[in-house]
Amino acid sequence: MTEANRIDTALRKLAETGRVALVPYIAAGDPSPEATVPLMHALVQAGADILELGVPFSDPMADGPVIQRATERALAQGMTLPRLLEQVAQFRRDDPRTPIVLMGYANPIERMGYAAFSQQARAAGVDGLLVVDCPPEETGEFAQQLDRNGIHPIFLLAPTSTDERIQSVARVARGYVYYVSLKGTTGSASLNTDAVAERLTMIRQHVKIPVGVGFGIRDAESAVRVARHADAVVIGTKLIETIEQSVAAAPQGTQVQAAAAAAKQWLGTIRAALDADRKPITTAG
Repeated sequence: MTEANRIDTALRKLAETGRVALVPYIAAGDPSPEATVPLMHALVQAGADILELGVPFSDPMADGPVIQRATERALAQGMTLPRLLEQVAQFRRDDPRTPIVLMGYANPIERMGYAAFSQQARAAGVDGLLVVDCPPEETGEFAQQLDRNGIHPIFLLAPTSTDERIQSVARVARGYVYYVSLKGTTGSASLNTDAVAERLTMIRQHVKIPVGVGFGIRDAESAVRVARHADAVVIGTKLIETIEQSVAAAPQGTQVQAAAAAAKQWLGTIRAALDADRKPITTAG
């Protein structure tokens, strides 16, 4: 596949203009399968640069209670990985530009088969894949299948990652690396920006692609603080809480519209704050 991956194109353009990528995460199929595509479009309209879609799975390891509830709602309504790929293809009919990353666990992909998944994901319009329980040492054949289909393997790094693990990730990661800023699960509240900055400096000694930061980013203020050091800001738990609350308050039959409107409004405040804090680009000459 010779054409540029959308992730690379988006991150390069953002870096050229001094902007940080805003990467919202939603659980595909929540609050309903019918809401996924409208939510994706609403997030792009709000200023999302890359979309992360959670692949529903019954036994998550890294997800906190908010995302677990979202996943349970999606599974209860029949959400599956093949159905998610259909939704990505539907989104692509109207949006051929915004990068899409799937984030989930190995089991649903293994059930489909590495080759079949990679081919179907490419056909749908997927650009990247983050498999939480698939470390770089075990990618092997799967990484080859992804590469043949132009899909970037994305990996997590944590505060506890050793130099050896960072180097292993650096050898195989494409697109960006996702730094988990906190120990524990998604939705944790305490974020030490100085510690994040120090850790990113160390990671960049080995990792030469962009580094995104997630976990613990819950509002515009924390997003801006992280963005001063990161190439991308990943935000999920608070967004899903916002969607959850909007659906609970919406009249019957209006939940999809309410979810999309609430997500767009809330993420828009994050985008505006990030852009307001952007440093101007100066050119020599």
